[in-house]
Amino acid sequence: MNKADQQKVFDYFLANKIENFVGVPDSTLKHFIDQGLKKRKIIITTREDEAIGIATGMVISNSSSLVFMQNAGFANSISTLTSLIQLYKIPIIILLGWRGFLKNDAPEHTKIGKIQPQLIRSIGIKSKIIDEKNWKDACKWALKTIHLGSPCILIVKRIFND
Repeated sequence: MNKADQQKVFDYFLANKIENFVGVPDSTLKHFIDQGLKKRKIIITTREDEAIGIATGMVISNSSSLVFMQNAGFANSISTLTSLIQLYKIPIIILLGWRGFLKNDAPEHTKIGKIQPQLIRSIGIKSKIIDEKNWKDACKWALKTIHLGSPCILIVKRIFND
């Protein structure tokens, strides 16, 4: 997603009562994160499972949360997602940067990029790919999903021209 659309996504979630934005920096989501930093609404963590834990505590205290991360960190946090988020039905939006779906990405992202769709399907968290054309509908879907009490994942594909 381009800069303007990532900023719109952040602003849309903020305007629709997502109070906490917690995660690990990812270049795919740099404009989303930058928008949050400008508004002093971003909490940066060192690990994805740490971000999930912090956001879970906030959700339990009735403060809605979004966790942002790159897909490599998503793979590292599978246990936390399944044994905490899914088990206790924690309604969190996960904004996931998808590296490695293109052949010209950095080599360390190739394998995880290729298996990411299967990982998401295998753990059974609902997901949608979000882009410049569908971002608002995808954000509405995510808000509805968490309001119904389930976690969800919005996937942002890595682009190289922005």
